[in-house]
Amino acid sequence: MLMDGAIKILRVDDEGDEMLLYFLETGDSCAMTIGSHFDNAKSEIRAVAEKDSTLVILPLDQVHQWMRDHSDFQRFILESFNTRLKEMAEALDALAFQDLQGRLSKYLDDRVKINGTTSIHTTHAEIAADLNTSRVVVSRMLKQCEREGKIELHRNRIEVLNF
Repeated sequence: MLMDGAIKILRVDDEGDEMLLYFLETGDSCAMTIGSHFDNAKSEIRAVAEKDSTLVILPLDQVHQWMRDHSDFQRFILESFNTRLKEMAEALDALAFQDLQGRLSKYLDDRVKINGTTSIHTTHAEIAADLNTSRVVVSRMLKQCEREGKIELHRNRIEVLNF
């Protein structure tokens, strides 16, 4: 459970390629991690802290006991699964139905909201990995956004002006 901060959750395939699934914010839990613990399997996600974060990690036997004994905790876990499932469906919808410019705009908007600042510390390569595209394409699209006055590009930082 994330007590404070923000964490980006990515799915990693066998070749090491990644796809952004969702962001965790303060008060959230990661359904993918919980699911892998219930299956007693290795997690298939990668979590990257967007900013300094504080986590509470519970032993699996404690989670099972609390799910049995505390309906509020059980509801919290089930709501977490439901929320993350919706977010993953949105990520799939974006890949299938939204053009890359729209995905980039949503990505920058999400990063601003998650981090609570319009200054995003990242590289074009990191954005490309998150959006499952090439760095060259991301660089070209970011340059276009800059020409349109939506962002300012700096070394390893993007200042979001108008999203």
